[in-house]
Amino acid sequence: MAPPARPVWTGQIRLALVALPVKLYSALDSKEKISFNQIHEPSKQRIRYEKVAPGIGAVDKDEIVKGYEYQKGRYVLFSDEEFEALKVDSKKTLDMIQFAPAETIDPIYFDKPYYALPDGKLADEPYRVVCEALKRTKTVGLGQITMRGRSYVAAVKPYEDGLIVETVHYAEELRSAKAFFDEIPSGKLDADLISLAEELITRKKAKFDPSKFEDEYAIAIERLVKKKIERHGELVLEDQEMPAADYGDNVVSLVDALKKSLQKKSPKASDDEDEAKPAPKRRAAAERTKAPRAKAPAKSAAKRAKK
Repeated sequence: MAPPARPVWTGQIRLALVALPVKLYSALDSKEKISFNQIHEPSKQRIRYEKVAPGIGAVDKDEIVKGYEYQKGRYVLFSDEEFEALKVDSKKTLDMIQFAPAETIDPIYFDKPYYALPDGKLADEPYRVVCEALKRTKTVGLGQITMRGRSYVAAVKPYEDGLIVETVHYAEELRSAKAFFDEIPSGKLDADLISLAEELITRKKAKFDPSKFEDEYAIAIERLVKKKIERHGELVLEDQEMPAADYGDNVVSLVDALKKSLQKKSPKASDDEDEAKPAPKRRAAAERTKAPRAKAPAKSAAKRAKK
């Protein structure tokens, strides 16, 4: 079965004298996200952008080249042929020149993941060998890769039944954390507070399950778009949700907040108790059904009346 996407890079991963032909596919999927266009409201026409030069106006794509500003208003120009002529040894080869223990690489350095698939049947065996070796040694292969005209540090990692390649930020690309965290006060913390926080964390500790999280903003946007279409473009103002009862002005201190959280039913409670009490989401839904929705402000009602 063919992968459900086009490869973004074709080349080889090299381990010493072992060359592993692969194709890289983006692991990120953004096609399901709603995107918007800019529209001229009076005419309802979409805004188009033209490439223009001062004093000349719109220019053809063929007349545009890359330029580097070495002084204010002065540029040196480069042609596509000059960039193509640059000889980069790693252009189609990701040469793993170093292997680091996986836990020694700070996650902040990782950027974009790509699925790496063997390119051709002859690549299957060396692909599986490299994958298994990385798993057993618990290491990440590091090298450089050239994609879309740029050179990246790349990490080759085993993932599920195959390999992934993740681009890695260069050290100079990252801002120093010290510049941001330097103003955070230091000093001795209350041991009881730490213990309470540790207990709360331990109770909620579980294996990461991404399916438990949803992009709430994207869902709200989809709902808004649907309503807008159904109402033929009229103004749609979402009703505001009531604040959760466990938060707000009732929480007067960190100690009270932690204790209140710990007083909630432990996840180790019996299944009978779970069946007797509805799940939080269901209970919230039931309360919303029973209780009438808060009326919109008079100003909003007046606006709707005008329509």
